[in-house]
Amino acid sequence: MDKEPFDSLLKFGATTEGKIRLIQETVPGKQVTLAHIIANPDEIIYKKLGLDPNVDYAQAAIGICCLCPSETAVIAGDVALKTSKVEMGFIDRFSGTLIFTGRISNVQSAMQGITSFLQNKLGFTVCEITKT
Repeated sequence: MDKEPFDSLLKFGATTEGKIRLIQETVPGKQVTLAHIIANPDEIIYKKLGLDPNVDYAQAAIGICCLCPSETAVIAGDVALKTSKVEMGFIDRFSGTLIFTGRISNVQSAMQGITSFLQNKLGFTVCEITKT
C-alpha cells in the first residue's frame, strides 16, 4: 500500500486510525451567508425550534438568517422588528443566527429590510433571499 496519501492525511489532522479531526472557525467579515424564508412550515418545525406552535400555519412563515460578524444578528433583529410585524424566535449574538416568524408577507418584508440595510448602509456582502 502506498503510504504517501496516508502521510498527507496525517499532516491535516488524521489519526493513525484513519479519522480526520476538523476544526471550524469563522473569519470576521461583513456578510449575510443565509437569508431563507420557510413559507407554510409544518407544525413540527415550530415545535423543534421552540417557536410558538399556536399560529395560523396556512399564513405563517419562518425567516432564518446567518450573519457575520455574529453580533450583527442583534442589528438584524432590530431592523426586522422596525421593518415589519414579525416576532423574534431566536437571536444568537455568538453564532450570528436570527430566526423570526410572522405572516409570509411580513417575513418577506423583514428579510428584504435586513438585507437592504446591511448591504446599503453597512456595506455587507449579501446572499440571495431564498424561499421554500
